[in-house]
Amino acid sequence: MSINTSFDSSATFIKVLCERYACSLVETHISWVLLTGQFAYKIKKPVNFGFLDFSTVEKRRHCCLEELRLNKRFAPDLYLEVVPITGTVKHPQFYGDGLAIDYAVKMLQFPASQLLTEYVNRGQLDIGHIGQMADSVANFHGTIAHAAIDSPYGDNADINHWFVENFDQIRPLLVDIAQKQQLQRLQEWDTTESHKLAGVMEQRKQQGYIRECHGDLHLGNMTLLNDKVVLFDCIEFNPLLRWIDVISEVAFLFVDLLHFGYSRYAYRFLNLYLQHTGDYKGLALLPYYLVYRALVRAKVALLRKTQQAGDIAAAKQSSDDYLIYANLAEQFIKPRQTALIITHGYSGSGKSTMASQLAEVIGAFQIRSDIERKRLFGYLPAEQSNSRIDNDLYAPNSSLQTYQYLKELAQATLEAGFPVIIDATFLKHAQRELFRRLATDCCVPFHIISFQASDQELARRIAQRQNDASEATIAVLNHQQKTAQPLSEQELANVVLINTENDNALKLLLNNFDRYLQCH
Repeated sequence: MSINTSFDSSATFIKVLCERYACSLVETHISWVLLTGQFAYKIKKPVNFGFLDFSTVEKRRHCCLEELRLNKRFAPDLYLEVVPITGTVKHPQFYGDGLAIDYAVKMLQFPASQLLTEYVNRGQLDIGHIGQMADSVANFHGTIAHAAIDSPYGDNADINHWFVENFDQIRPLLVDIAQKQQLQRLQEWDTTESHKLAGVMEQRKQQGYIRECHGDLHLGNMTLLNDKVVLFDCIEFNPLLRWIDVISEVAFLFVDLLHFGYSRYAYRFLNLYLQHTGDYKGLALLPYYLVYRALVRAKVALLRKTQQAGDIAAAKQSSDDYLIYANLAEQFIKPRQTALIITHGYSGSGKSTMASQLAEVIGAFQIRSDIERKRLFGYLPAEQSNSRIDNDLYAPNSSLQTYQYLKELAQATLEAGFPVIIDATFLKHAQRELFRRLATDCCVPFHIISFQASDQELARRIAQRQNDASEATIAVLNHQQKTAQPLSEQELANVVLINTENDNALKLLLNNFDRYLQCH
């Protein structure tokens, strides 16, 4: 049993608790967090924003219990228990006797300097962190519950409801005419896209991609604990906002990385995530969810501003954040330059390394044949199939199936509006022709990038590989060199040749590619 408290009385007992337990206070638009040094106590504000309702003590208690349950999925050492706050508004205490006047989620306190937003502010976010993010999110998505087919989660109407709610809540807070016009353009786009994508959304639900996700996946909800990226602070207050498509989840982090100016890292994260999960067909919904997520962040910035009337600098920052996110949302509705790119070269020629860097720079998706071949035949990327040359996974028929599957993924990526790099050896003319025809059918530019290195260097790289999806050996390399079908004169006319032993190989690749794109 508990008693209700108003916003003003809650603010009063927060102040008293801070004084009694010598806490420092961190405040968000929906919570107070009391920091003791060893522990953090998160207390929910008695607010009702429509998408969340903390207006009664019982509702806050329920959400505290949900927060503990949900966050223990990925941060079991961080989330400890739900603690009652007893006593009176003027004399509150943790763990006291009597009726609870409120509740707090008790967490292990970690240094604020370990938040990934702080790494961003210090310019210390690196590719290692991005790799850990991708692994953490992909592994989490692979273990969480799937929505039942007859559940309300993931239906087109439900998804669009939350999209439209952004507009309804943002519009009254805007004064600037240009911003209102921008919001109207975004809403008109949503109306068209929601109708067009309804069938895809339903199919995604049928296929099990609506899952009990984090729901609020951005850099401010990630920290480093023992040098490992740990997710925390997921959405507990509304199941409709966490039972979502996994592509909606990763779109949130993608938007956040772009917001901070980490475009290359945004594409690196999403490429690594997709290589882990194989969910390339989910890209059909990525632009839709990018706009939605950018608008969620824009809305939160405006809600935060309404609570900052007495802090001019903070209010201005919130206004600036709104503009950044709103402009990102509008950027996502504009057509993008697309292209179909295939690699060409022997094992060890540097195709995958160079293709991944190119993908990050031009905003493309790199689909690796070594990974997708294994996925197609039931193997994990780093798992050894012990296949023999021209047999098992690498038998002619298996290779044909693999390239056909790569074509399906390439087509799905192009139709979603993104450039794609198919990372494979492409040593047979028929393999290359299959993708040239696809580019023609999709009306996009077609590129072949041929990667080269000396025989000695190829052998050295193959010998040094560890924990890679490729199963190439020196014997495989020798077989490739004997059976490869050279590029035809017609193909050579449009090929970019890159010697990966050249120290300036990446720069040359980007320069060549930029010039080639300008012709289209």
